[in-house]
Amino acid sequence: MLTVRTYGDPVLKQKTKDVEEIDGRVAKLVDDMLETMYAAPGVGLAANQVGVQRRLFVYDVGEGPEVVINPRITETAGEWAFEEGCLSVPGLSWTIVRPNRVHLVGLDLEGNELSIDAEEYLGRVFQHEVDHLDGTLLLERLDDDQRREALKVLRARVLAG
Repeated sequence: MLTVRTYGDPVLKQKTKDVEEIDGRVAKLVDDMLETMYAAPGVGLAANQVGVQRRLFVYDVGEGPEVVINPRITETAGEWAFEEGCLSVPGLSWTIVRPNRVHLVGLDLEGNELSIDAEEYLGRVFQHEVDHLDGTLLLERLDDDQRREALKVLRARVLAG
């Protein structure tokens, strides 16, 4: 099992690099990420959340484990407010407004092209994980008051050690 990096770890602020070759190392990483995600427990996990600077994430919203390699969101529409948490910011969650519908493209583990229309919860998972891969934590999606309060809590955690 891998260690989930948490708020304050600089790896979470760095944009990831595309996966150049889908090989056995990538397949092993995906297996390890799924094991880590389920143990957390979570519904999605981006590679940089476990310290790997590659553009891929795993997820399971109740229909079985999936992976998306080199994901890109190409379209968004609508608006949906929903309570959102993050394995890298454990124990905290906020109502965040994001687009309701997204179109995601990427590759599966066999290198086949994926093109997925998703809305509501699945769409949110995609947006959250792509944000991670772009070096954006959900804290950056909060309004100013929410962010101030969140940072106060997180700083107190760091000081408490």
